Amino acid sequence: MEIPAINLKVRLGCMVFLPSSYAWGNFSVLAVGVWAIAQRDSIDAVLLFLMGMLVTILTDIVHFGIYYPLNDFSAERRFSGGMAILNLLLKPASCFFVYQMYRERGGDYNINFGFPTVSRNRDAYQSIDQPDESSSPANPFNQAQDSKPGVRAY
Repeated sequence: MEIPAINLKVRLGCMVFLPSSYAWGNFSVLAVGVWAIAQRDSIDAVLLFLMGMLVTILTDIVHFGIYYPLNDFSAERRFSGGMAILNLLLKPASCFFVYQMYRERGGDYNINFGFPTVSRNRDAYQSIDQPDESSSPANPFNQAQDSKPGVRAY
C-alpha cells in the first residue's frame, strides 16, 4: 500500500485574507498562554494572558472590519473568514475560563466598573457604641504593663 502524495499547504489558522499582524497578535498571545499553563505558580503569566486575550478581541474586530472581503467569496476565503469569526466568538468564553484560572491561582483582581453598590454585609464594620475588648482606655497602645517605658518592642 502506497501513501498518496498530498500537497499540504499549511495556512496558519486558515488566514487567507487577514494580514500578518493578525497572525503575530494571536500567536504571541498563544505563546503567553503556553507560558501561563507551563508555570503553574505564576499569577502574572495568567494575568498577562488574560489581558492579551482581551486586546486581541478588539484587534480582531478591527482586522475584520478593514480586511473582510466584500466581493470575493471563494470557498477558501469563506472558510478562512468563518474560522476567524468562530475564533472571535469563542474568545470571551476563553477569557472567562482564564479569569477563573487566575482566581484559582490566588489572583485578587476584582472587576469594579465604578458603580456604587449597596451591601447588607456589615461584618467588617466595628461598632463605635461599644469599645473593643482588646484595647482599653487605660492602655491605649496595647503595650505590656510590665515593660520599661523607654523600650519599644517592634
